[in-house]
Amino acid sequence: MRIAYKKPIVVREYQLDIGTVQVYDDFMVSTFDEGATLTLERAYQIIGISEIHFRDKDFGYISLRKNSYAVDPTIYNYVRGLENLKAFAIVSKKEIDMHNFKIEKLFYKKNMEFFIEYDNAVAWVRKRLKKKKK
Repeated sequence: MRIAYKKPIVVREYQLDIGTVQVYDDFMVSTFDEGATLTLERAYQIIGISEIHFRDKDFGYISLRKNSYAVDPTIYNYVRGLENLKAFAIVSKKEIDMHNFKIEKLFYKKNMEFFIEYDNAVAWVRKRLKKKKK
C-alpha cells in the first residue's frame, strides 16, 4: 500500500566521512557508506546537525540502510537524550537489518519503527510529529 504525501524538499545536505545526511523541514535522512562504522564521535556530528536545524522544534530521523554498516549501540544512550527527536525510523529491505533493529530498539527505548518502504517511513515520521504538536 502506498501512502500519499507531499514530496519533501531537501533543505541542506551534509557530506560526512561515512556518508550523507539530508535535512528536510521536519526530519533528517542518513545514508551511510558500505562498511562504515557509526561511532559515538560520528553520532555527535549528526546530533550537531540536528541542533543547527531543529534546535527549537520537534523532528524525526530516518536511517536509510541501502548499504551494510556497523552501529555502536551505545550511541543510543546519547541519542535518546534528544528531547525533540520524536520519531526514529529505519528503512531497509535486508533481513539482517530487521534483526539488528530489534537489538538497537532495546538500547534506544523510545519511539522507533522499521520500514521496508521509504515513503511509509516518511509518512510515519510526519504522523508522529503531528501527534506531538497537538
